[in-house]
Amino acid sequence: MPTNPDRSAYFPAIEKKHGQPMSYWFDVMAEISDRKYPEQMAYLQENHGFSRAHANALVLYSRGSTTSRRFATLDDYLAGVDDQKGATVRAIFAAITAKYRDLETVIAWNQPMLKQGNEYVIGVSVAKQHILIGPWGNDVIARFADRLTGYETNKKTIRVPVDWKPDAKLLRDIVASRLAEIEA
Repeated sequence: MPTNPDRSAYFPAIEKKHGQPMSYWFDVMAEISDRKYPEQMAYLQENHGFSRAHANALVLYSRGSTTSRRFATLDDYLAGVDDQKGATVRAIFAAITAKYRDLETVIAWNQPMLKQGNEYVIGVSVAKQHILIGPWGNDVIARFADRLTGYETNKKTIRVPVDWKPDAKLLRDIVASRLAEIEA
């Protein structure tokens, strides 16, 4: 799977696997342009042996979505959320980066993340009624379970209210744990 978010990054593999230039596949899409997304996907998969990834890239590209990237920066991401959620996300990142200034803020999987080198450290996702904090690493939630008793958690995320005042010590300890794991 290409790491490039541009859907056209799939085109060389589509041409190689299916033996036709993209102009051919664009013509196929033009013939079925009146169909709904699921029907177009099924058509390519059932009639031409496309994988789901290849079909998705071609269908969405043909529908005008040329990239899977929706946001380039944290500000882009936060432009689509209300002020309270935006302030909470900024406070989460500020609590962490006040101590760990070398962490890079990036957008990955259309979510804001903090990263060290090539390794993800922690990410945040805004939902309608809450914010999810996604610490990277092995068994992070289990390791910090005693300090997460007031939060709703699952195997990979910590759910906080949209107006949460970040627990800077907890966040920094989680980050320290991940950074130690990266160094090991």
